[in-house]
Amino acid sequence: MLEEKVLKTINKYHLIEENDHIVLGVSGGPDSTCLFHVFLELQKQIKFTFVVCHINHQIREEADSDEQYVENMCKTNNIPFFVKREQIIDLAKKQKLGTEEMGRKIRYEFFNEILKKENANKIATAHTKNDLSETVLMNLLRGTGLSGLKGIEPKRENKYIRPLIECEKQQIDEYCQKKGLNPRIDKTNFENIYTRNKIRNKLIPYLKEEFNPNIIESLARMAEIISNEDKYIENLTKENYNEIFINQSETEIILDLKKFNNLDLVIKNRIVLYTITTLFNSSEGIEKKHIEDIIKLCGNNIGNKYLIPNKKIKILVKNHKIFFTKNQ
Repeated sequence: MLEEKVLKTINKYHLIEENDHIVLGVSGGPDSTCLFHVFLELQKQIKFTFVVCHINHQIREEADSDEQYVENMCKTNNIPFFVKREQIIDLAKKQKLGTEEMGRKIRYEFFNEILKKENANKIATAHTKNDLSETVLMNLLRGTGLSGLKGIEPKRENKYIRPLIECEKQQIDEYCQKKGLNPRIDKTNFENIYTRNKIRNKLIPYLKEEFNPNIIESLARMAEIISNEDKYIENLTKENYNEIFINQSETEIILDLKKFNNLDLVIKNRIVLYTITTLFNSSEGIEKKHIEDIIKLCGNNIGNKYLIPNKKIKILVKNHKIFFTKNQ
């Protein structure tokens, strides 16, 4: 039974605890509709509550009827329903972002808004093992490090959870059919104009037929191995960071230059990212080239030299120290 498989995932990764209050993203498609009904069943075994969030992207003609479908499902089962309507295409143009990227940004902003409003503690999305495999391949094609090859993790920041991450799409479709759920079908998923759709509709079927019929499972297994190894390196990074740490204020972090230069290159890369993330709560705008330039600057060991990788941050080497400073 699918419910048993999901419960096993939940217990394995500690996704849902007693008395959790969860924001569940529901589009009305098979995956999120399945998770909605699985949650109703799981409430018989775990004491938790949930509310539903739906984004009406106003892209397709069916967008309003998708919204109505989700709202009716919530009303029938007495689940609180929240909706946000946005002109995603117009917003994407204004902010110079791709439609997919803009949609994701709006979704998570709304999920977090309702999280605060409802005093909830977790956000659940209906990502599946297929989504995980597609993400791994997409990141691989773009060129990525370990973090990209982890794909989609079951739990992130102890807040975002993916209870369906060990379920394949076929199992979910069978569950919806068996339960007579009649989920909404997004026809744009079959249009090969987006990279993810091309990977889903063309690359994965080709890999299945020509190389490995269990490619979804193989990619998911690889992602789990990489995720565990990445966590080990991350812990090692934090240990080394604490060793070279000198001081921190609201606008600056200072590290020991000599100790930094004695570290392995892999750890140096990680420490640069970790330091910037600690200072800004994000490493957005910091690319591989910026990290290489910072490490090179430190390696030259010449005082009073600095870099400004982007408008936000300044890296200064002075008095045998590295200063990561918010650029005022």
